[in-house]
Amino acid sequence: MALTIMMVLGGLVLLTVGGELLVRGAVSISSRLGLPTVVTGVVIVGAATSMPELVTSVDAALMGSPGIAWGNIVGSNIANSLLILGAVALLFPFPLTGAGKRDAVVGLIASVLLAGIAFAGLHSIGIGIFLLAALAVYVLWRVTHPRKTEAVEEDGQDGPQMALILAIALFLVGVGALVTGGHLLVEGAVEIARVAGVSEVAIGATVVAVGTSLPELAASVAAAWRGQPGLALGNVVGSNAFNLLLIGGVTMTIAPLAIPVELLDIEWPLLVASAALLLGLCAFAKRAGRALGALLLAAFAANSVLLFA
Repeated sequence: MALTIMMVLGGLVLLTVGGELLVRGAVSISSRLGLPTVVTGVVIVGAATSMPELVTSVDAALMGSPGIAWGNIVGSNIANSLLILGAVALLFPFPLTGAGKRDAVVGLIASVLLAGIAFAGLHSIGIGIFLLAALAVYVLWRVTHPRKTEAVEEDGQDGPQMALILAIALFLVGVGALVTGGHLLVEGAVEIARVAGVSEVAIGATVVAVGTSLPELAASVAAAWRGQPGLALGNVVGSNAFNLLLIGGVTMTIAPLAIPVELLDIEWPLLVASAALLLGLCAFAKRAGRALGALLLAAFAANSVLLFA
């Protein structure tokens, strides 16, 4: 068991480091190539920050562990909406300006769509391709219809730009770390579930999901600490849409396994509810305060306890 725990911890470290290197490399490459800011933000960063979840879920699905694969997808979105946003609001209360509303709408639609697929027991390569096509439409729409602030803002990087060869090297090292870390995490999680006698869904939706969400958590808290807590909300809603359409689509295409029924009782309804809550916050709320943060964290903790009950 000690070796298994070391595998999980090592996998988490590699996922965190690999995600950071991949994002830095991807953003620098796009900057060197002169891509528009909105393309960098939505496509490059959005996809790059979803790589830990993608690698882990695909690896789990290929190993015949759909509970970990889909538990990670659903659990990562729940962790984004409840854990990450809750932590930021609790530590750094911030005003809400309506930013992220369009992405929150897409996240809610994707949540309802995948929930319907899960409850209907559907699974096929065609569904995976459909989800990826929906992602392509979403990305194209976001790139061709940026918000005014996205159309004029700079890339936000200070100081001299990173050399292209170094950016490519960081990107490739990040990819390697993600692949290795994801494989170690999945193998360790499967073994823990077997030895502890708990379901793979519970492990996937908690340990694995939180682990693959660590890069987003670190980035959101850091942004809030630097006086830009509103970026955390954008990070959450954008990541949620990519998780469902990109990771769900790739996972279903490569390994079209049925979505585990264990996720239907609590996790899918909670996922849809949290997506609706995010849209409500983006559309109507004026401020994310400590009371909201505490409530979100309590909901995340309660969900984790119920999974292991």
